[in-house]
Amino acid sequence: MKLKVLLNRHSDYSGPLVAVGWSTSEEVFFCSDEHVLLKWNLSNKETGKVCEFKNDVRPTGFHAFSKAQTSNKKVGLEQILLTCADGKFLLLGRNGRFEKSVTAHDGAILAGLWNHDGTGFLTAGQDGNLKTWSPSGLLRATILQGGLPVLSAAWGPDSNQILYTQGKSLIIKSLVPNSKPTKWKAHDGLILKVSWSSVNSLIVSGGEDCKYKIWDVYGRQMFSSVVQDYPVMSLAWSSNGEVFAVGFHNAIRLCDKAGWSHYFEKREVGSIYNISWATDGTQLAGACANGDMLVAQIIQRRVEWLNYEAVTISRKVIRFKDATQDVPEKLEFSERVVCMSLNYGYLIVITLSHCQIYRVDHLNTPFAFQLKEGSVSLILQANRNFLLVEKSVISIYSYDGRLVATPKWPNVQNEQLNSANISLSPETVAVRDHTDEKMIHLLEIGSTTAGAPLLHSVEVTDLALNQAGSLTDRHLAFIDKNRDLFLASVTAKGNVSYKVDKLGLMVESILWNSDVNMLCGIQDTTLTVWYFPAVLFIDPRLLRRTVVMKDAGEFGRNPRLESFIRGHIGVRRYDGALVFSAVTPFISMLHSHAATGSWDDALRLCRIAADDTVWACLATMAVHARQLNVAEEAYAAIDQADKVFFLQYVKSIPNQTVQLSEMTLLSGNSQEAEAILLQNGFVFRAVLMNIQIYNWNRALELGSKHKNHLELVLWFRGQYLKSFDKEETNGAFLKYNLEDYEITDEKIKQLMAIEFDKERKSV
Repeated sequence: MKLKVLLNRHSDYSGPLVAVGWSTSEEVFFCSDEHVLLKWNLSNKETGKVCEFKNDVRPTGFHAFSKAQTSNKKVGLEQILLTCADGKFLLLGRNGRFEKSVTAHDGAILAGLWNHDGTGFLTAGQDGNLKTWSPSGLLRATILQGGLPVLSAAWGPDSNQILYTQGKSLIIKSLVPNSKPTKWKAHDGLILKVSWSSVNSLIVSGGEDCKYKIWDVYGRQMFSSVVQDYPVMSLAWSSNGEVFAVGFHNAIRLCDKAGWSHYFEKREVGSIYNISWATDGTQLAGACANGDMLVAQIIQRRVEWLNYEAVTISRKVIRFKDATQDVPEKLEFSERVVCMSLNYGYLIVITLSHCQIYRVDHLNTPFAFQLKEGSVSLILQANRNFLLVEKSVISIYSYDGRLVATPKWPNVQNEQLNSANISLSPETVAVRDHTDEKMIHLLEIGSTTAGAPLLHSVEVTDLALNQAGSLTDRHLAFIDKNRDLFLASVTAKGNVSYKVDKLGLMVESILWNSDVNMLCGIQDTTLTVWYFPAVLFIDPRLLRRTVVMKDAGEFGRNPRLESFIRGHIGVRRYDGALVFSAVTPFISMLHSHAATGSWDDALRLCRIAADDTVWACLATMAVHARQLNVAEEAYAAIDQADKVFFLQYVKSIPNQTVQLSEMTLLSGNSQEAEAILLQNGFVFRAVLMNIQIYNWNRALELGSKHKNHLELVLWFRGQYLKSFDKEETNGAFLKYNLEDYEITDEKIKQLMAIEFDKERKSV
């Protein structure tokens, strides 16, 4: 990834620029201390005057709010906030019309910023005050009063928190009354600039110690750069949260969200005082000390899938290459390329107003359609469809360009969506609620209404749906704020039921395999691969035997998962290098055999592999598919004698409903096993099952409700106490006097024989 830099100078002045901002994706506002606000059009390279100020107006910065920045329909006016050296701020219309002037601070205003939906703005000054204002310029609150000058500030992702600098420290202050601020020492020198991404919630800061650093919202350092040649003068996140730019004296650097540098360029422009990104996240503008305006376009963006690669070599040209062929192909477009994605054999290219879909093996005739809003911020692909996130709408299309669905959920803010909080599978979409981060919405594609949300006890940070299999195999993996990994079994029809259980601890990131249901994650200091995560709901005692852990030391600090295709996991190292780790091919082959019902081939594969992990995976797959003979051999291979005897017992049961209940009991879910029996009228089996698992109170409850089985429960309870030579202490059983019941061994055997005979006749 690189920056294609263009410099522009207006002939009417020679002073330094103090601020830049985007009006549209093709028009940039900029101003200096020479009392004029100008705009420059990138298409025709023409410069125009927006307005002139009075001689006593000395701008220190400005921020232009546009409705293109948000999906919220209740946004404020499209206005320009201009901050001045005398402590005043000016509100201007988009056409430069003067609307209001307010004296806000004693001394210069050092930071002025609209919140994300334009319903207010903040100002921070040399007097150490930090204030919030209404869109019309009325004071709402004084967040900070006195102390050190506030050199820079930023709004939180939900606009309910403010980040500001105070000397060498960073402070996050919530707008909720009486809330305690979060404060930490961030740099060894004065902090000059901060930026807080509304998409990935990461903070980047830079200061006089010549370093830039990345933080999470709890003040944990995610990255620290080496000492640069000059102090950090400016920095800003892109609108999609994937990269950020850092400005120095005579230099600009483009960095990944993990911190490592994509590109560094030196230009004789003096210090870069201010950086602003266009709303599409592909262009930036910088205000330079020598009066130049720096405009840069991101090129050399690269996406890969198997042996295919697509790279943007200019604003309107993509080079597509198949590694098995020598000659690459060029795809030329009439409009600037905004974003692209390559997966599942299709290349999706988004321009300013159109979406084009290419098959990797047939590039000549793409499918194309016009975008609804022309502001795509995210592309997600599944094997049958793909999802586009625009400013105010989420759309799902098939690969022939046909609109499949436009899912809607409450409280979803499109501008904050990224691959961590929304996921797509062939028939299901999952998204985290932005108001209540403990809530996950799920919707079956094609359905008009969303199902019941999944509620978790802690805020969810990452989520991912698996891609392989049918709807019955669909699982949602998610990580919460405590870095615990959970797996939820998703049923999207009828009364939605979610089985949720913990899969791992201290997990930083997760990624499903694109072809089979394997899951990998960075867990503490290891790269962990769950070969068959659904074992959690089938036989959880085999979970550890179906997991492989590899030392992640070779990936360095804070590695990031990039891809999990077939048997290879792509991991992005701390220094930006992409490293691959392989997993055994036997597991993928085993998944394929299980999916096609080739159980004999699966058994032969396991015998060849002679690996307990492979056998354990086969055992759980066979139990899930009710292949009892295969499961019996697999359990025997891993020395699970108790499971072998249990499966032999299950095979002796003639009734399939009872068999299903017993297999459900194998997963440890006694309530579901009991429900299966009661729904089908097998009360005797339900009572007997609770007796066998020593759930005496529930057995007595069922026995007292169905009087025919009360004597059975009391007899078994008596036999249980007799074998341990104990007295009855359970209050529920003390209510019953055994002398009132004529219970004999012969009578119980006769009752059980009658029930078993009924069961056989019902087959």
